[in-house]
Amino acid sequence: MNSGYIHSTETFGLVDGPGVRFVVFFSGCAMRCNFCHNPDTWQLKSGTPTTADELIKKALRCKPYWGGKGGITASGGEPLLQMDFLTEFLQKAHENGIHTTIDTAGQPFAREEPFFSKFCRLMEYTDLVILDIKHIDNAEHKKITGKENTNILDMAKYLSDIKKPVWLRHVLVPQYSDNDKYLIRLRDFIDTLDNVERVEVLPYHNLGVSKYEKLGIDYKLKDISPPDKERISNANKILETSKYPLNAKD
Repeated sequence: MNSGYIHSTETFGLVDGPGVRFVVFFSGCAMRCNFCHNPDTWQLKSGTPTTADELIKKALRCKPYWGGKGGITASGGEPLLQMDFLTEFLQKAHENGIHTTIDTAGQPFAREEPFFSKFCRLMEYTDLVILDIKHIDNAEHKKITGKENTNILDMAKYLSDIKKPVWLRHVLVPQYSDNDKYLIRLRDFIDTLDNVERVEVLPYHNLGVSKYEKLGIDYKLKDISPPDKERISNANKILETSKYPLNAKD
């Protein structure tokens, strides 16, 4: 039995997949997104060691509130960094008839072994992937996250190839991703995928600044204000978010 490092859980998540979700925030992330509002999840072993059985037991207490659409969402941090534990956890969820979602930025993805075989097995127990594409341009992605995006876009293509349902999310950051040229490129990329059920524009916010101050981390976007309604509307128009039926309220 594997143990994982868990930052926290949420028993009544409403924005992390269909219906009401039991959300598990995994510790550890290799990216350092300038706009991350959970820097307290970056360090893997800062979380609480937990077994899959302990998590499932906790989740099952909430199952009566899920209705027909809800389930479990593995978020983070970056849950793919704890692949073995994540797979065991979602396998147990499936054994209990629970819908499973992974909310990921895709950064650990690789077609090399041993990662790829483990990822393929994980997909057997994953009903939905929420994939956060931070920036469509590789160089700009590296500036804002510290990592390249080539393997992340490759993961999106692989999920399309295997027809795994995906919701795509994109954080709209003024002076970074809020640029029509990049938004058009992102839309063109999304149009190459056959499995996208939903596209969401997430307006940048600076609500996590206090966490940075508490952790002694420099917040690099302190001079950036959230996008206004016009720019949010513009991004939704370019990305054609309205054409996806699941963008209607669940």
